[in-house]
Amino acid sequence: MGGPMGAHDERIHPWIFDEKKCIERAIQNDKKILGICLGAQLIATVLGAKVYVNRAREIGWFPVTLTRDARKTGIFNGISGRFTAFHWHSETFDIPCGAVHIALSEACMNQAFVYNDRVVGLQFHCESTADGIGGLIDNCGDEIREGPFMQTAEEIRSNIDRISGLMRP
Repeated sequence: MGGPMGAHDERIHPWIFDEKKCIERAIQNDKKILGICLGAQLIATVLGAKVYVNRAREIGWFPVTLTRDARKTGIFNGISGRFTAFHWHSETFDIPCGAVHIALSEACMNQAFVYNDRVVGLQFHCESTADGIGGLIDNCGDEIREGPFMQTAEEIRSNIDRISGLMRP
């Protein structure tokens, strides 16, 4: 899942090194993996892709568009081609070599990938709950600033009902 740390913060958070090793072993052992936000960034680094600061922070409810290749995967086949998702990130990843680019948004070209039909990385948050989003606002609200892809805490809270429609037509 997400967090205030980055995928390259091993010196500050030594557990990140162990987490990457765990992800690497899971991939080698053909396990199914879902990484969301920081989790997707960790998977991307394990698969050799770059993780870096995105051109803009993306915090709030913004549209995500599936790529044409998304329909070729069993995981994303049948999901609406465009949906509104919750975002809270300032970093992004390159699509790992051998992975399928699944989704993008106006603020972030790489919103999702699938690797070997069993490893999924999502930059956006489909797991969010009203309480979880409220906790983010309460504890990390200082990250909300002015910007083209930043909503105010009030805008985020006023659209909380979008949770029930995530990734549906």
